[in-house]
Amino acid sequence: MDIQQAQLIVNGIAVGSIIALAAVGLTLTYGILRLANFAHGDFMTLGAYLTLSANTVGVNIWLSIVIGAIGTIAAMLLSEKLLWSRMRTHRATSTTLIILSIGLALFVRYGIVFVWGGSNQAYNLPISPASDIFGLKVPQNQIIVLGLAVLVILALHYLLQNTKVGKAMRAVADDIDLARVSGINVDQVVVWTWVIAGSLTALGGSMYGLITAVRPNMGWFLILPMFASVILGGIGNPYGAIAAAFIIGISQEVSTPFLGSQYKQGVALLIMILVLLIRPKGLFKGTI
Repeated sequence: MDIQQAQLIVNGIAVGSIIALAAVGLTLTYGILRLANFAHGDFMTLGAYLTLSANTVGVNIWLSIVIGAIGTIAAMLLSEKLLWSRMRTHRATSTTLIILSIGLALFVRYGIVFVWGGSNQAYNLPISPASDIFGLKVPQNQIIVLGLAVLVILALHYLLQNTKVGKAMRAVADDIDLARVSGINVDQVVVWTWVIAGSLTALGGSMYGLITAVRPNMGWFLILPMFASVILGGIGNPYGAIAAAFIIGISQEVSTPFLGSQYKQGVALLIMILVLLIRPKGLFKGTI
């Protein structure tokens, strides 16, 4: 393996960690709420822009990320209150939900353009030199992104396996009617699902802004890799989504010398199709 390939793999790990965070939020809403939310990528963009707004007025970047997450959670809970809860009450079909989510995605994206403009922007951060690791030049922001992703994934694992909320979420994902009969407060689980999904999505958007420019369509270009990770990892399986996200992130970056950066999304789609031809349910067991 030459230095260029190793460098691309490192870049792919950084991108994969961001896709993983957003894909976990997407697979939770898919597995628990049965909602294929195409607005997920644009909520990711919203988190990055809220972080940008806080950071550009002098707020520390880490506090800005927290503010971005809180704002994104609030926006997601508002969409749940005004839109998704009513659709569940009316037993809307999956096709209706998909069309509504695409409309919500466009609403959020053009709202971002209206408020912040359509040009590329960047956080107000000092320029940090790249670290030399075994001959590879790794930007410090990529190291921070990977470190944060690992910590968040470990925290998510603890939450799902060792807390009452996590166990309730897994029960609802397995069988919502049985969970309700068992005395689980499904409405509370729905709120927690949006809180966790919003936190992870906003964090993914903010971290993506650390390694690239903040722009209105940044989340939209990641929505296909996100869905590919969710389906490839087994629908509703957060651990599968994480593993698949790293596979897709690395594959996309490694393919750029041969195909060009414009075909990254095509690579994600191709990987998903090839795996599903062999394992129709994905690499891991899903909840649906």
